[in-house]
Amino acid sequence: MVREVERAASAHLGRPWQSLGLTDLSDRAAHPAGIYRGRRHSVFARLSTAPDGQDQFAAELRGLALLSQRAPVMTPVPVGSGLVAAEPGVLLLVEALPEQPADRRSSADYRAIGSALAALHQVHDAQFGLTGFDGFFGPLAQDNRPVASNRWADFYAERRVAPLLRSAVDSGRLPAELSAAVERIVRRLPELCGPEPRPSLLHGDAQQNNFVCTPGGAAIIDPCPYFGHPEVDLALLGYFEPAPAAVLDAYRDVARLDHGYESRRELWRIFAYLAVIAVDGASPLGRQFLSRLARAVRRYS
Repeated sequence: MVREVERAASAHLGRPWQSLGLTDLSDRAAHPAGIYRGRRHSVFARLSTAPDGQDQFAAELRGLALLSQRAPVMTPVPVGSGLVAAEPGVLLLVEALPEQPADRRSSADYRAIGSALAALHQVHDAQFGLTGFDGFFGPLAQDNRPVASNRWADFYAERRVAPLLRSAVDSGRLPAELSAAVERIVRRLPELCGPEPRPSLLHGDAQQNNFVCTPGGAAIIDPCPYFGHPEVDLALLGYFEPAPAAVLDAYRDVARLDHGYESRRELWRIFAYLAVIAVDGASPLGRQFLSRLARAVRRYS
């Protein structure tokens, strides 16, 4: 694997490059990951052994390219094509960024995350979704096809909640009564979703680990983009741990939040709770998210 990384980086740089060591970052990623350190240049690598691992990584690279083309945001540069076959799977390779570790982020770092999201959300489209550009939310396929009505409540129901509800039910980890309660929430979405938003370019999985804080600002990683409600990105920022106030403070300097966002925040997390249950519902984390989903459903019932 090291030889494959060195070969790809040497071709990318146009000169011989050698790894001098690996910093393991697997605790921060869903796949084995780390930074291969070298003189004047380092490479971030992530390994997938999933049958559709190449498709997942290719979608991620397309997402990074889309965001960098459509919005004034920072994204990592792929090493060569960004994909390298390596036993026992496929590697995603990008140039490593100079990072401020998450446990040492300052208020300025969190403000940079808010500013990056606001910059994305200033890019608009006429439709919710993203024609011809499906992706993955974690390991689960994400359908970005627009819906006939082009209403946000319908898109959220048909393209986000319903598919992940099916996945969670199929996993056998979602109790029938909770599944039925989610279905009742889906039927009420037109009255729960608040003011109709203008379709905004979203990160799609804007949890805090999916930003790299650098001296030049916050870089976006691991996106699954589409045009949707900006409140979804903001809700996912605090999905695993609360987002500091500095994030929203900086966001509001650029973009407007509709009245009632705080009351809708858990509504936008329902599909993500279902994703965790579908993938990891038998684990302690999955059981925790079952409880969070139940609380969210009670809130909107």
